[in-house]
Amino acid sequence: MNFISFAYGLFLLSVLGIYWSVEQQRLRLWTLLIASLIFYASNQIYYVPLLLTLIYINFRLGLALGQNTSPGKHTLDWRISNQQWQFAQADWNRHRLKILWLGISLNVLLLFGFKYLLPLFNFFNDRSISPTSANAFKSIAPLGISFFTFECIAYLIDVYRGAPAAEQFIQFASYKSFFTKLISGPITRYHNLANQFNTLKFPAAETIAEGLWLIARGAAKKALLADNLGIFVDLSFSSLQRAGSLDLWLATFAYGLQLYLDFSGYVDIARGSALLFGLVLPENFNHPYFSTSIADFWRRWHMTLGDWLRNYLYFPLGGSRKGLARTCLNLMIIMLLAGIWHDAALGWVVWGAYHGFALIVHRLTDVVSDRIEPLEHFWQNPAGVVLAWLLTQLMVFTSWIWFRLPNLQDSWLVITHLWGRPADSQFAQKVYVEALNISQYQLAALLIGIAIVMGISYAFSNRLKLQLNWHLKLLFIPLCLWAVWVLAPEGRLPYIYFDF
Repeated sequence: MNFISFAYGLFLLSVLGIYWSVEQQRLRLWTLLIASLIFYASNQIYYVPLLLTLIYINFRLGLALGQNTSPGKHTLDWRISNQQWQFAQADWNRHRLKILWLGISLNVLLLFGFKYLLPLFNFFNDRSISPTSANAFKSIAPLGISFFTFECIAYLIDVYRGAPAAEQFIQFASYKSFFTKLISGPITRYHNLANQFNTLKFPAAETIAEGLWLIARGAAKKALLADNLGIFVDLSFSSLQRAGSLDLWLATFAYGLQLYLDFSGYVDIARGSALLFGLVLPENFNHPYFSTSIADFWRRWHMTLGDWLRNYLYFPLGGSRKGLARTCLNLMIIMLLAGIWHDAALGWVVWGAYHGFALIVHRLTDVVSDRIEPLEHFWQNPAGVVLAWLLTQLMVFTSWIWFRLPNLQDSWLVITHLWGRPADSQFAQKVYVEALNISQYQLAALLIGIAIVMGISYAFSNRLKLQLNWHLKLLFIPLCLWAVWVLAPEGRLPYIYFDF
């Protein structure tokens, strides 16, 4: 079942009708759980048993972690000494730590088995496993396995740190399987959603309008813009030997826009659908292409992943508290892991290392600028801000080459052909005349136009703090949906982040 389809619209309306027709919280949670299982079964039914098993295992581990930290056999005897009590407490904390590592290990092994086992076999056995066997092995993995395991690990760590464990399986299962967020996020913490489960109220008119607006806006981003850009991107990157330097630059920038519009469009629909259930999911994007540093980019791009990496990896590694050299090492480790999280191909490692190197350069530049006052002032004046923005976006967009082409031979071919490479005449005929019916310059103008619209949106929302009121949003909703119906290309492309 695709988010942008009549089937999803009917499904969403049906579930909402049942959900709000019952008053008991428990029945609403059961409605969410059953609806989520139906949603997953509509994609591939064998996701469901694995999904339920993993949810139950993590629920039980959370209960074990959340038990009273004072061992019962000692708390019943008030005559024990303070020293004995401290020994008992330390022993119990060691026991909890073992449970935590068991839970983390199980989730990491699950992720490793489904995403990295076969690529490693192929690497060490000279690609002896056939593609058919690889696809058959991967087919038993649920969509969004990375998001699922990251949420489970975050939940277990939060409970270990002192947050209350889920006491009702139905509540935890409804959180984990909530169909709007599981496949591609946003990564959501259990306690954020659990608190909302306990205070459910029928949404106000403004909230309903906002939810419908997010769904319509997300559909337009995905089907109207991202999918049309994806046609050109696919044609260009599938004909690397024929494409010229200008074509590859256009394809690189088009892919950067496609990726953002595709993923943020999905998150908009997920968040809009959740609002109709009275639930607020975290934002995942905040105009990342207007960042003036790579660190700021990662505070704006895939924000819930960045938050997860900071809270559960970067800070435990020491963050920036152990000196500059250790900080740089931690940044590189985090970004390498972020690359590997996406997939097992070497291109993802290069992508992560590239971002890690950029973060290190930014950190060193900050240190030097703090010591040289004229340099610090330069980065704060308009010329410095524009230069910082240009350097940041050049780095980000060129990094998408490895994201789109994780095979190092293909990505290296693009890098080497970015300068001084003439296009094959057949490429121009096939792509611009036959497939797109526009010229190179018209395509470039289209990309600039999309960037300008994004800039206007950024200026209104982030700079001027202006938003459309809900009455205007209601007017734009049917317009967006009509445009998607009429102008979206046939045979919509799958969501890019479904692969992760």
